[in-house]
This record gives sequence, structure tokens and C-alpha cells, in this order.
Amino acid sequence: MVDLITVVAVIIGFWGILYIIGKNYREEKEEGLQIDFFVALWRTKRFVDFIDQVGTKFRGFWKTYSTLAIGIGFIGMAYVFYTLFNLALQSLKTKTATPGVQLVIPGITIPLWYGLVGLIVVMFVHELSHGFVARAEGLPLKSVGLVLFFVIPGAFVEPDEEALNKASLLSRLRVYAAGSMGNIVAAFTALLLLSFVLTPIIQPAGVEISNLVPGSPAQNYLQKGDVIVSIDGQEIKAVEEFFDIMNKTTAGQMIEVGVLRNGNMLKFNISLGSHPDNPKKGYLGVYPAQYITSRIGFDTIILPISFSLYWIYILNLGIGLMNLFPIIPLDGGKMLDDILKSFLPSKIAKSITYLFVGIGLFLLAINLFPALRNLLG
Repeated sequence: MVDLITVVAVIIGFWGILYIIGKNYREEKEEGLQIDFFVALWRTKRFVDFIDQVGTKFRGFWKTYSTLAIGIGFIGMAYVFYTLFNLALQSLKTKTATPGVQLVIPGITIPLWYGLVGLIVVMFVHELSHGFVARAEGLPLKSVGLVLFFVIPGAFVEPDEEALNKASLLSRLRVYAAGSMGNIVAAFTALLLLSFVLTPIIQPAGVEISNLVPGSPAQNYLQKGDVIVSIDGQEIKAVEEFFDIMNKTTAGQMIEVGVLRNGNMLKFNISLGSHPDNPKKGYLGVYPAQYITSRIGFDTIILPISFSLYWIYILNLGIGLMNLFPIIPLDGGKMLDDILKSFLPSKIAKSITYLFVGIGLFLLAINLFPALRNLLG
């Protein structure tokens, strides 16, 4: 909790200084830096020509790609809404907080560097997809750029809003659906690389301690980052093997834990405590994570690539699907709103859109509560 308060104080201090020294950058500009309340935008036209060339040269591909994206978008929209609705209903029925939406904060809720790599891929894939399809549809782009909202970095492609609003329904749906389609394609590309290229050359090599429970039996002996490789002389490579052994222990039992620490093999005799859920069961008090190594060496290259691809997969799939949630200003909300306006009277369409926004925000609040509670301790 203290660490979180410190982080928030530093972030607010950063924005305070930025707002003071950036007083000349508060007006909206076609290019350059713009600073607003907890929002910093940087616009440029340098990459517009590149997006234009790719979008127009391969117009047939992007039209087919984005037409397919519309179908996948509506399926994803229904899936996300149904999933969050069921999770919220389960939470209300059982009165237990069921996690449905996770906050994405590098260094706090996800790993710092791998999380940043994953988020950068999410942003660029998403926005470039929007841009390529917009140009394939003949829609002009005003600028591209980067954005920082509080602590969340982002990228954007800014189409001409007037031209977009005048475009046909099919063109607008293609542009809106393209972003999440790009994220889904990126996610499954990363998954394929992990499954067929990297997984065959990596192997489990122990259980890494990602954290320790305060006051637990392990706290006086083990450290965060230690790799458990044996218990009572029995070799441990996979997390499942660790759980199998620990599930057979009893409270008060003395076990010998072998760990790797900074390349050195250490052994500790630890008396187990009582498990919080079963007083008779042994309790060590560690948060285990799978430790892996490369079968062919080059760990310093292969493992970072593997972890990066894993987070690229997780973040692209999760954020890509969440962006299809049918509330404005998300792409899913824009798609639903355009469909309703095209086939229903304006007042009815607006009412349904507002209804989805209200229900959607309610579902998000219920599903975000466990994540917020965990974050605040």
C-alpha cells in the first residue's frame, strides 16, 4: 500500500511539473505536442505517407481483411458482453468477488519491461490497422501520434472525422473493426511462434518464488527469486510437481528445501505451518511460478523473446476483445451505434445505445472491483 501511494505521488508530481513547464503546449495543434489534464498528445504527419502507401497499394487485401473483421467483431462483442454479464451475475449471486477485468499497469499488475513491449505492440498494431483500412476505403488521415493518459501510453491514427461520418456504413464498420482484428491476428501469431518455435526448445527447470507470504515458515529461509529444485531430495522441475509434494505434507512436518540462489545450491530445513484452508495440511507460504531454461543454451536471448511473445499474446487478445465491448467510445460501441442508427429511428437508436452504455459501465464496475481491491490491498 505504501509503495502504491509513493508511485501515485510520483506520477502526480510528474504531471504537475509537466503541466507547469508545458504551458505553451495547451492549445490543440495539427502537429506537435499538446498537454491537457493528465493527457499528453504528440501529433505528426510524417508517417501518414507510409500508411497511405500500404493502405492503397494493397487495397483489395485490406478490404477483405476488414470485412472479415466486421463478422469477428460482432462475435467478439457478443462474447465479451456475455462473459462479463455472467461473471457479474455470479458475483452478485454468490456475494464473492469474481475477477472479470484486470487492470494493465506495467510494473504493478504486469511485468514492467515485457508488459511495455506487449502494450507497444498492442498500440501500433491496433492503430496501423485502423489507418491502413481507412486509406483502403479512401478516407484521408489528418495525423498519427502518441498519447500518454495518466500512466497509460497509447498511439493513434486520426482520420478526417467529417469524411468518416459521410462514408458508407460498410466503410465505417470496416475502419472500426480493423483495430481489434489486428490485435487478434497479432495475438495468434505470437501464440503460433510460442507453440511451434520456442516451446520445443524451452524446458521447466524448477519453481521460482515470485513472492513470500508475510509471517510464513518460508520467510526466514527463502527469498524472492529463489528457485526451488528439490524437496526432501525429490527433484522438482514443474509447478505441478511442487503442488503434488506439498499436498501430501502435514502441519509441523520438517522438510528439506533445495534452492538455487544466484547460481549457488542451498538447502534449508523448514518446519511447515498450518494451511489457511486446511489446518492439518502443511504450509510453506510461497507464491510459486514456473522457472524455465533453454534446451539449447542462449537463455539470455531465448527466454526474453519467449516472455515477450507471451505478453504480446495475452495483452493483444485481452485488450483487442475488450475494445469490442459495446460501449462508446470503444470500437465495439461505435460499431453497434452505427448499426442501430442505420436501421432504427434516431430516438430509438440513441435510447438503445445509452442503455448499453449504462449496462456496460455497471458490468465493468462489478468486474473491475476485485482488481481494484487487490491493487489497493
